[in-house]
Amino acid sequence: MSLLKDLYSKTFYNRLCNSLEKAIPGFNRKIFIKAIYTPAFEDMELKERMRHTTLTLHSFLPADFENAVALLKTSIEQLRADDFPNGGLEFIFFPDYIELYGLNDYKTSVKAMEFITQFITCEFAIRPFLVKYNGKLMQQMLKWSLHSNAAVRRLATEGCRPRLPWATAVPGLKKDPSPILPILENLKTDPSESVRRSVANNLNDISKDHPGLVIGIAAKWKGISKEVDAIIKHGCRTLLKQGHTGILKHYGLESRKLTLSNFVIHTPEVKIGESVSFSFTIANKNSEAQMVRLEYGVYYRKANGKATRKVFKVSERVYAPKEKCTIQRRQKFVLITTRTFYTGQHQLSIIVNGEEKGIEVFELKD
Repeated sequence: MSLLKDLYSKTFYNRLCNSLEKAIPGFNRKIFIKAIYTPAFEDMELKERMRHTTLTLHSFLPADFENAVALLKTSIEQLRADDFPNGGLEFIFFPDYIELYGLNDYKTSVKAMEFITQFITCEFAIRPFLVKYNGKLMQQMLKWSLHSNAAVRRLATEGCRPRLPWATAVPGLKKDPSPILPILENLKTDPSESVRRSVANNLNDISKDHPGLVIGIAAKWKGISKEVDAIIKHGCRTLLKQGHTGILKHYGLESRKLTLSNFVIHTPEVKIGESVSFSFTIANKNSEAQMVRLEYGVYYRKANGKATRKVFKVSERVYAPKEKCTIQRRQKFVLITTRTFYTGQHQLSIIVNGEEKGIEVFELKD
């Protein structure tokens, strides 16, 4: 199986050198390749190989940051001319260069990120700059939200997400997201789906610390367009999974006359690598049609014996008056790198319009 770190392959570096030889005066392919393939290279993970590439490239660029950035721009233009597509993850070393060497040169770095992000996203590189230049940079990002290029507009919202995964934290935005809101207002009707998705992800981040604020935005934006309604729905996904009363009310998700029956776990003992199988019946006892959002929660056992719930969506649709529906599902316990399973008693619940209607237990074994 190919690993993500293998993006940094011999084929990649050879193609990269073909372009760098044309873009950087005095660039020496043999010295570059020798410097890349140190004895430690094979054991490096993706981020380590990225940083190693940044450091190696630095030795072929001028010590003056502004002059180095000029050659980075020339290199990207050459890569495009040599048919490298925008957005290749392996080129994340370009933004990393700005983060590593440009933090004390705000003006040059901001211009560089505006250019580079149109080739490979600068959403991670911009984070330390937000910590150091918060107010000034947020004003720049507000300007970027009106930029003609969608990748720059996306940087305006993705880069200032309060909880951007795998990125440097920006505690000020987590505590007070108000500087973000004008950017989201500008981008909520953006023609680019990737930009709108970023707006939704930003809202979802904000909702984890300021749920009332996001529910207010949802009410304000409701009905502007189907695209904006989709942003709201995706941006409130954590609140919906939590069963937050405010967002349930916003979507008219009542659970009072929705009943759960015949909830059965068919595999009371499950081995790691297998699946827990279960079924249940939902009935709408209302005399009117009712929107029904169905989810199930798995209470995963942790190392300390406590449990933490993860919610999975089943469906969301209108149930006719008196309608019944029986549903069968399976949840895998296949080992993945981001989750460790612990044997012992687990629980599984059925969630109807945000309310847990039933919970059963099963045993996870080696």
